[in-house]
Amino acid sequence: MNRTTGNSPFSQPDEHGHFGRFGGVFVSETLIAALSELTDAWRAARDDETFWAAFQHEMAHYVGRPSPIYHARNWSQQLGGAQIYLKREDLNHTGSHKVNNCIGQALLARRMGKTRIIAETGAGQHGVATASVAARYGLPCVVYMGAEDVRRQASNVYRMKLLGAEVRAVESGSRTLKDALNEAMRDWVTNIADTFYIIGTVAGPHPYPQMVRDFQSIIGHECREQMVKLAGRQPDEIIACVGGGSNAIGIFHPYLDEANVRLTGVEAAGKGLHTPFHAAALGCGRAGVLHGNRTMLLQDANGQIMEAHSVSAGLDYPGVGPEHAWLQETGRVQYVAASDDEALAAFHALTRAEGILPALESSHALAHAARIAPTLPKDAIVLVNLSGRGDKDMHTVAEYGGLQL
Repeated sequence: MNRTTGNSPFSQPDEHGHFGRFGGVFVSETLIAALSELTDAWRAARDDETFWAAFQHEMAHYVGRPSPIYHARNWSQQLGGAQIYLKREDLNHTGSHKVNNCIGQALLARRMGKTRIIAETGAGQHGVATASVAARYGLPCVVYMGAEDVRRQASNVYRMKLLGAEVRAVESGSRTLKDALNEAMRDWVTNIADTFYIIGTVAGPHPYPQMVRDFQSIIGHECREQMVKLAGRQPDEIIACVGGGSNAIGIFHPYLDEANVRLTGVEAAGKGLHTPFHAAALGCGRAGVLHGNRTMLLQDANGQIMEAHSVSAGLDYPGVGPEHAWLQETGRVQYVAASDDEALAAFHALTRAEGILPALESSHALAHAARIAPTLPKDAIVLVNLSGRGDKDMHTVAEYGGLQL
């Protein structure tokens, strides 16, 4: 599997984990030894073909990869203009792209001799994937989840508990993903000797942004082969939602050197970028340090981290992965935003047109596809990363005016 872009301008990060001025390691002294151990183990595994052979075996026989690409003909016809294709990460075991990274990190944990797994989760999909993988390898698992997200994602909480994981609700702060990540890091500091922390996105201190990206890049590598077979060529534009940004970087990274392929990340505009109720760190944020890395963050005038808002629990985060911040600064990827209302409209539109229930996170990417498709010629190709399925979001959709449950 081709895991990097070789000697291209996009061969990042450097040996210290920097993507331009973003990334790096900003943690307390108590975590430096653990991160050094992890970095050494990751470098050795990254160059070990037997490690990647084990990863690919699990992708095929446990996850069910490759995930297919689907031509959404009905929806494309309704919208007019471009042909929309969907990368069906929702069909993976556990229902999203998250399991790709969880398998990779769990294999690394076993390689390092770690005997306990912890994770944080927002929408619950990373928590479910981590709990599933922990059960697969017989490892005890603790998942931290904001109390507000526990309420919004009750079905995923139940799934995690069925799988044997302990779910710890976090009552501090905004009671969402940011606070869950804080508590998970506190746990890791306390239990470094036996615990492996599976971070769910391309954020955090080095080597996490690079490591998670390399595991998730299987998405884009599959697309490069599948699009040629299905459509005869690569897409004109690829669209993915961006919270922390792992599904987006997973599909974008193998295409960074393809200058003719436009790459678009879609943040959560929430109730509007003109309000305080959104999660658009790239669109409205400033550079700062959070959770061990320098990136773009939602901050007030005093540099305090602001609360984020999105109808989707998985995009409800005040920052973004450092590689996304760097790709925005270089201009290689454009970042836009879609509101709660736009995401919900796209959710309903795809459901009715194609019989596919997308996750509310993925619905933000679908909303931008619906926005641009009518402006493009009918032979244009737009590929959307359908990063997860929407079963988990039924109660949220109902709360926002969907059908009565």
